[in-house]
Amino acid sequence: MTECMDFLPEAVEVEVSSTSSGAGSHLSEDHNDFQEDPYADVRDRLEEPRYANHNQKEANHELQLPLFAAYTTYLGYAIIILCGHIRDLFARLLGQGRYLRRKTPFNSDNLQWYAPLLKSWENFYTRRLYHRIQDCFNRPIASNPGSLIHVLERVSDDGNKTMKLLGTLQDLDNDQQREKYSNAPHFVEISENRVARECLNLGSYNYLGFGDDWHVTCKKDVVGSLDDLPVSNSSCRTEFGTTKLHRELEEIVARFLGKEDSLALNMGFNTNCTTIPALVGRGDLIISDELNHTSIVNGARASGAAIRIFRHNDTDHLEQILREAIIMGRPRTRRPWGKIMVVVEGIYSMEGEYCDLSNVVRVCKKYGAYVYLDEAHSIGAMGPTGRGCSEYCGVDTADIDIMMGTFTKSFGGMGGYIAGSRDLIAYLRRRCAGSVYHNSLSPVVCQQVISSFKVVMGEDGTNIGKQKIQALRDNSNYMRMRLQEMGLTVLGHFDSPIMPVMLYNPTKIAAFSRECYKRGLAVVVVGFPAVPILTSRARFCISAGHTREQLDRALKEIDEVADQLKLKYNKSIFG
Repeated sequence: MTECMDFLPEAVEVEVSSTSSGAGSHLSEDHNDFQEDPYADVRDRLEEPRYANHNQKEANHELQLPLFAAYTTYLGYAIIILCGHIRDLFARLLGQGRYLRRKTPFNSDNLQWYAPLLKSWENFYTRRLYHRIQDCFNRPIASNPGSLIHVLERVSDDGNKTMKLLGTLQDLDNDQQREKYSNAPHFVEISENRVARECLNLGSYNYLGFGDDWHVTCKKDVVGSLDDLPVSNSSCRTEFGTTKLHRELEEIVARFLGKEDSLALNMGFNTNCTTIPALVGRGDLIISDELNHTSIVNGARASGAAIRIFRHNDTDHLEQILREAIIMGRPRTRRPWGKIMVVVEGIYSMEGEYCDLSNVVRVCKKYGAYVYLDEAHSIGAMGPTGRGCSEYCGVDTADIDIMMGTFTKSFGGMGGYIAGSRDLIAYLRRRCAGSVYHNSLSPVVCQQVISSFKVVMGEDGTNIGKQKIQALRDNSNYMRMRLQEMGLTVLGHFDSPIMPVMLYNPTKIAAFSRECYKRGLAVVVVGFPAVPILTSRARFCISAGHTREQLDRALKEIDEVADQLKLKYNKSIFG
C-alpha cells in the first residue's frame, strides 16, 4: 500500500493564460469567425476584476442567514413534522392510510417471521416531507439535454406517493382537461403523441453545450466508432475491457492536463470511491474540505485512513491541522503518519465556489502533503482554454499530485479519470477497484469524449472550442450579475457556471420549482438532507448553448417568481 505515493511527478511546464478574456462570441456558421458580441452593452461590467486567488477579502462569500428566514424555516419544518405525526396517529387509530402495512400473501410481509425493512421514524422524512414535493424531482425528459428540453408530464393518484407518466391527451379524464393541457403555453406533443412541456434547461451539466450541437461537433466520429467496436466490452479494464479508444482517451487527457499518464473509469462517482481507498489506508491521514462531494466522503470512509476536516476554503485552518498532524502523529502511538493527502474540489457543486487552489498547494508543499484535486465541475468549464481550476488559479499541474475529473459535465459523456505520474497510474491500474473489477467505459462514450476534447483543444480545425469556453463564461457572469441585481442571495464566484440561489424555507422549495415549471423553466431545487436544514436552495447550471435571449426570458420569469415567493433577501429581511 505504501508504494503508490513514494514518488512525485516531475515538473511540467504549463502555460497559464490570464483569466480575462476578449470579446465574447457564440458559434458562427463557419465555426472560424466570431459573430457580433451578444453582450456588447454590458461587456465592461462583465469584465470587471474578479478574484481568482482568494487573497482579497472580497472573495470570501460567507452566507449571512437572515433571522427572519431562519425563524420561518424552523417554524415551517416544525409544522410539517407535527402534521405528519398527527396523520400517522390518525392512520393507526382509524386503520386507514397510504403508508399502513397491508397483509399480503408473501411470506416476507409476515411480521411474526421478518422484521420491517424500514422503521416508522427512519422513513418519516420520505413519507411526510419528501413525498409532498416528489413532483419537483426526477422529472423524465424525452430530448437531448440541450438548452431546450422536453419534459414528460406526470400525474399522481395517491398524493405524490407514486408518479406515473401522463402519456397522451386521450389518457385524461375529460375534454376540459385535454383543452387545458393543449392550450398551455409550453405544451408540445412528441413521439407517439405523448404529452410534454418544452422548458428552458437551467439544471443540466451541459456546460460546453455539446448537448445542443452534437450533430455538428461529435456525431460523425461517435457513430463511426460503432463500425469497429461494440457498445460494451463486457469486461473490466484489466481483462478484455481495454480498446484503442481507451488508450487514445487516456493519452489525450494526460496531454490536456500536462501529466504523464491517466486512467479512464466508467463512472465519475466511483472514480473517487475506488481511487481514494487505493491511494491511502490504515496509518494514513486524509484532510478534506468540509464541503467535499459525497463520493469523496464515501471513498475516504472506505479507505480506512484517519480523516480530518478543515473549514471550507480556509487555508489557515488547513495549515493548523497539517502542523498538528505532523507534530502529534497518530493517536495513542504518536508514530508519524504514513501519508497525508489533502482533498479539495475545483468547483464545489452545491456552492458554485472555486477552490483556493494556489494557497492549498502552497500549504501542502510547505508540509509535504499530497494534493488530490477533484475537477468534476471545473474541467472544461474554467480557465481560458478550459483546463480547469489549476489554469484559472495559475497553478502548475506538476504541483498537483492526483488530478481527478469527470466526462459527464463539460464533455457530454460519462465516466471519470485520474491523471498523475506514470508510476502512480500504473499502480492504480492494478490496485484501483474501478479498474480491476468494474466494467470498462463504453468505446462509444470514449469516442464522444475524445471528440469533445479535440473540439476544446482546437484539434478539429475550428474555433468552436474557444467560442464555447468564452460563451460559457459570458453567460455565467451575465446570469449571476442579473440575479444579484434582483436582490436574490446568490452563492459562489463569478466565472463559475453554477449559481445556487437561496430559498431557505422548505415550503418555497416546491413553490419555486412549480412556479418555474409553469413558466417553462426546468430548474433544480435542493433541500435537506442534501444541504443543511436552513439552507435550501435552487441551483442554476448555465451552458455555452444558452443564448442571451433565452437567459433574458428566464431572468424575467425568475424575477416574477422571486417577487411572488418573497425571495429577495438582499433587499429586505422579509424577502
